[in-house]
Amino acid sequence: MASSNVDDPPGTGAVDLNGLRILVVEDSWHLGVAMQRLLRVCGADVIGPAATTADAERLFSEHAPDVALIDVNLRGGELAYDMIDRLHDRGVRVVVISGSADVSPAQVKAAAILQKPVSEAQLLASLRPMSADKVAR
Repeated sequence: MASSNVDDPPGTGAVDLNGLRILVVEDSWHLGVAMQRLLRVCGADVIGPAATTADAERLFSEHAPDVALIDVNLRGGELAYDMIDRLHDRGVRVVVISGSADVSPAQVKAAAILQKPVSEAQLLASLRPMSADKVAR
C-alpha cells in the first residue's frame, strides 16, 4: 500500500465508509496499521488488524463485520482460506489482498481479489460497492 499522510482526508472521489464495520486480517504490522488508519479516515469502524486466523476469529465473533480485508498468507505460513469461507457463509463480504499471484476467484469466495502492493485507490475502489450497499439498506 502506498504511503500517505493518513491524517489528511483522501482526495476527491473518496469513498465514504461511514457505518461500515471492516475486519482487517494482515500479518504485516505496517500494512495492517496503514489500512486501519486509511479506513478510519474514510469513516469506517475498523476491527483489527489481526495477524492470525485465531485472532481474527476472536475479533469477528465479538464484533460482527460487514466486510473483511484478508491477506491469504498469514503469520507462520498459516493460510486463511477456511476463515474466508466461514466469513462468506456468515454473509460477510470478503476482499482478499495477497502477494501471491496464484489466488483466483475459483479458489476463494471473495467480492474482490487485490494483488499486493495495493494502492489506496485500489483498496477504496474495492470497498465502494459495499459502502453503497450499506447505505442502500
